[in-house]
Amino acid sequence: MGTAIAVIILALIVGLIIWRMVKDKKAGKSSCGCQCGSCPMAGQCHQKKK
Repeated sequence: MGTAIAVIILALIVGLIIWRMVKDKKAGKSSCGCQCGSCPMAGQCHQKKK
């Protein structure tokens, strides 16, 4: 029974993390550390909007 409760709690935590990441992405927020000098995707994540 304890294992099932632990799995449910872990699944809820992971679900909340994913939900928050999707919400932030839709809001235009980024999860990067903004150290673009060392990032191979620097040209992709901070493009200027036309």
